[in-house]
Amino acid sequence: MINRVILVGRLTKDPELRRTSNDIPVATFTLAVNRPFAKSDSDQQADFIPCVVWRRQAENVTQFVHKGSLVGVEGRMQTRNYEDQEGNRRYITEVVADSVQFLEPKGTQNTNNDASNNYSNDTKPLSEIDIADDDLPF
Repeated sequence: MINRVILVGRLTKDPELRRTSNDIPVATFTLAVNRPFAKSDSDQQADFIPCVVWRRQAENVTQFVHKGSLVGVEGRMQTRNYEDQEGNRRYITEVVADSVQFLEPKGTQNTNNDASNNYSNDTKPLSEIDIADDDLPF
């Protein structure tokens, strides 16, 4: 069986970073992905797809991308359900990201926290790298 998803879109709001009870970082965000066609009498339509990313990538996504950032996401579709506070069963379909790529070059957003790199789970934190602030690309 194949369960592979590749998306390119813009974040609808800043990612939210949380931690599990075992202190594992997890970030959630929603990606607006334009549909390849538009109805003749309307504007471009988009799908709003919830995404989840774990561990070091979750921290990097939270630090480097913001509302409106263009990103590429590769991962898998997952469904889950839970019971809300009123006792209703809720169902969620989301993309669990294996890779999040930052697709905009530095300076295209209004913030100075953007990067145009793909950060993997084994990337050293910036605090561990001895680089002058003037040498950073963002």
